Amino acid sequence: MKEDFLHYIWLYKKFDFSNLVTSQGESLTIIHSGFYLQQAGPDFFNAQITIGQQKWAGNIEIHLKSSDWYLHQHEKDSNYDNVILHVVWQHDISVFRKDNSEIPVLELKKYVANEELIKYQSLIATKSWIYCENQVKDIALFVMENWLERLFFERLERKSLPIEGLLNETENDWEAVLFCLLAKNFGLNTNGEAFFKIAKSIPFSIIRKEALDVAYLEALLFGQSNLLPSHPEDNYSKELKSWFDYLVVKYKISTIQIEAVQFFKHRPDNFPTIRLAQLGMLYHVHRNLFTKIIEAKTVNEIYQLFDVAVSSYWKTHYTFEKTSPKKEKFLTQSFIDLIIVNTIVPVKFAYAKSQGKDDSEQWIELLTQLKPEKNSIIEKFTLFKIQANNAFQSQALLQLKNEYCNAKRCLQCAIGLELLKN
Repeated sequence: MKEDFLHYIWLYKKFDFSNLVTSQGESLTIIHSGFYLQQAGPDFFNAQITIGQQKWAGNIEIHLKSSDWYLHQHEKDSNYDNVILHVVWQHDISVFRKDNSEIPVLELKKYVANEELIKYQSLIATKSWIYCENQVKDIALFVMENWLERLFFERLERKSLPIEGLLNETENDWEAVLFCLLAKNFGLNTNGEAFFKIAKSIPFSIIRKEALDVAYLEALLFGQSNLLPSHPEDNYSKELKSWFDYLVVKYKISTIQIEAVQFFKHRPDNFPTIRLAQLGMLYHVHRNLFTKIIEAKTVNEIYQLFDVAVSSYWKTHYTFEKTSPKKEKFLTQSFIDLIIVNTIVPVKFAYAKSQGKDDSEQWIELLTQLKPEKNSIIEKFTLFKIQANNAFQSQALLQLKNEYCNAKRCLQCAIGLELLKN
């Protein structure tokens, strides 16, 4: 049993509270069970109760055992000085305030029906993937839809945290932040961290100045990624190495040490060389890309912004100094969809938040137009009759699995609570 279950029992009054008696033998009446704020300090704030003939107002702390009070060292924390009732499953020891008065205790197990325990045990019984895998398909549609929307915004909030950190590092330069985040996502899972370090190592003011010539951008990106040949043979490789050496001196750029970018297991169109070339072309084609993205309201407008290919050299190359059949190598729609999900919508969200705006309908509208991501989590939910029809829903399901199911937070999940109620 977890404390979360006792929180649930207390919050939703899933016990017989008609004739309560404290462990000290006094009658107890609950006037107001308190506010469940889920923050530091006692579990429920500003409760009102009557013990005997005395009315009390204050906070309520909940534990599995009374002795957990001392285990958690609450006696040393002034936040717990105003606790008026200690609600426990098992009363095993008396707890005293600083003035040596005993804190009243309600032993909850005496008042909880066995059927509540059975429902709880059924919910948390070990399953092959998630606790509610056999029942989740029966959740009412409106409950599921409301919960998925909340999960989606929780995920956006989580994704906005590193954006806020980058803003502090770049002195609130949104264009620089976007550049770093796009680089990370152009690198996909395999090379994302390496691309992120590369982008951070080049001050964005340099990207702004050198964007008129795509070759200079390629020199910077390939040079910092250690992809330029040590002893180049073809003319373009020689030019890039020469330009990189010049730009390093001109701007006093610090070269960085990164793990070697990976080609292994990538299709040629996903080679790091091609993705860096596409990123360079994107910033060559578009000035003020951040402003254009913020102004874009539809998926088609974003598709148009990212309608870029590669420079002429990379149309006939996948790696340096090895020619291949000519191919334009445009960014595919599926790749742009990943960028929208993982970069553009989080950046739009973080920017609107910084401006005190609520454009939530716009973000939902954008992602409902995109296909759901394809990964093992979304496929597994499908087996249990939970279908993601678009990227909005698949993002919410990822948040559900990673932040609730994996952490066994069933009693903080709308699905878990609904199953217990029913």
